Amino acid sequence: MTIRFDGKVAIVTGAGAGLGRSHALALAARGAKVVVNDFGGARDGTGGSSEAALAVVDEIRKAGGTAIANGANVADFEQVQAMVKQVMDEFGRVDILVNNAGILRDKTFSKLEMADIKAVIDVHLMGSIHCTKAVWDIMREQNFGRIVMTTSSSGMYGNFGQSNYAAAKMALVGLMNALTPEGRKNNIRVNTVAPVAATRMTADVLPEELLKRIQPERVTPAVLYLCSDDSPSKTIISAGGGVFAAATMMETAPVRLDDAELSPEQVAARFGEIANWSSARPYEESFAEVQAFLTLAAA
Repeated sequence: MTIRFDGKVAIVTGAGAGLGRSHALALAARGAKVVVNDFGGARDGTGGSSEAALAVVDEIRKAGGTAIANGANVADFEQVQAMVKQVMDEFGRVDILVNNAGILRDKTFSKLEMADIKAVIDVHLMGSIHCTKAVWDIMREQNFGRIVMTTSSSGMYGNFGQSNYAAAKMALVGLMNALTPEGRKNNIRVNTVAPVAATRMTADVLPEELLKRIQPERVTPAVLYLCSDDSPSKTIISAGGGVFAAATMMETAPVRLDDAELSPEQVAARFGEIANWSSARPYEESFAEVQAFLTLAAA
């Protein structure tokens, strides 16, 4: 079955270049009306220009699609609210939100200034929260919504010199997890993509030959699937270079220590059993994990 977005309205943040541009062009090519949001700042979030967003809108229109540009800074909730009002005035609905906007301020933790930490969290985490909050009630009233967060392997697995970025990116997985049950009854599905792509964010950290193989267009199919009517929910898709994988949080089977052996020494002695990954499984929601612990504790 062909995935189409005819009649749907999609907001893509950070869509002036890289991954966001690729997502916006692909959504428009499959029938969506696209809001190309881009603050137009540099990679570290400084500056600002509407040129990039307008250029993408021009590309979409020349290809026969429908698009408008918006220069809201996702770190500013008032600007985001104004953007969503513009979208509602123009199109009357919001069906899809792709939270893609991001900046980098990479330094080792000892060299990071608090301003570097705040700036990265404000764009990645708070920007995604602002945009999601601004469209949430609209999607609830429509009984339809597809929201895609953008995480990173740096957050899921760690990366030297990216503690600010990693913290923000992993927080988005928690946001997805919590929003999934809240959106369920109104057909709002929240998912996450973990991209590996050649963008200005990775331009100086990967060799040229590799960058040619991981163009943003090789990530976008995963995002479009997560935006589709038949998308899953609470799913992380890692994507890069035309390669795709699903990721999840896992936990080993819980191990109970009797009161007589309740000590740090016994935790150490039985850690091999506690950390037996062959018993690992994901939990659907927090309560399922708590219930497993309570059941064993009461045994």
